[in-house]
Amino acid sequence: MKTITKVSLTTLATVTLLYSCKKADDASLNDQTADYATAVADSATVSSSAAVEKKDSKQKFIRTADIKFKVKNVAKSTYAIENTVQKFGGFVTYTNLQSNIQEQIKTKISQDSTLETTKYTVENNVTIRVPNTQLDTVIKTIAKQIDFLDSRVIKADDVSLKLLSNQLAQKRNVVTEKRVAKAIDTKGKKMTDIMQAENALATQKEAKDNTIIDQLSMEDQINFSTITLQLYQKETTKQEITASEKDSNAYKPNLGIQIIDSLKNGWYILEAIFVFILNLWPFILMGFSGFFLYKKYVKK
Repeated sequence: MKTITKVSLTTLATVTLLYSCKKADDASLNDQTADYATAVADSATVSSSAAVEKKDSKQKFIRTADIKFKVKNVAKSTYAIENTVQKFGGFVTYTNLQSNIQEQIKTKISQDSTLETTKYTVENNVTIRVPNTQLDTVIKTIAKQIDFLDSRVIKADDVSLKLLSNQLAQKRNVVTEKRVAKAIDTKGKKMTDIMQAENALATQKEAKDNTIIDQLSMEDQINFSTITLQLYQKETTKQEITASEKDSNAYKPNLGIQIIDSLKNGWYILEAIFVFILNLWPFILMGFSGFFLYKKYVKK
């Protein structure tokens, strides 16, 4: 009977332990599922069908994205974003990481110590370029850094007709340039006619170059999408104890030194007055001479 009781208790303990482990595993699985669902939701929030390019499509799009969001730590998120951009073949064209002090308070806590309380915010404006085929992937990866999404704007401008217009303009410019050059070689006789034709040819070449540059610029924007990010974090408070600045009176000399300095200053002033009087000797001499003449002649 005792043996049966021991076996029953052992079996009950084993079942209880297995049930507890299973419950803990289920809870852990639920937490992981919740975290995954949150990450997927964030990714879905910032991604867009505007960032997806259809295969074998004749349409050409210039894609841009402008996203503003809060993160837990701007510096760490910035490094993570830069690594992501590099990983997917992009590059950073602009970044401005800075701290903005909102309030600074100094509280004297002892004779020689001061508590400095600084409230500040950290933000960073980032501009990145990524291959257009990786735009959606990069945006979804960046979404993992989002703590709160303020705004998200994604544009896909169709420039197919603009590209076609540039191609046709290049063909026209080539034909016109050849005709002008031929006219200069065959019909240009007078100097005035030649100069006008040369100016027309230079203008035509400039228009051709501008069209080529515009074409290359659009192709670059098509191949590499531009993403503008505004990152910020909640206001942070930093407290630091520093040494108090001594009052200017602490460096004031004692009374004996002040008396000696006063006597010196008085002597310097007396010397200055004496030298000033010596500089007036011509006027003093003229005054004595006049007084002597007055006494000798005028009074008689």
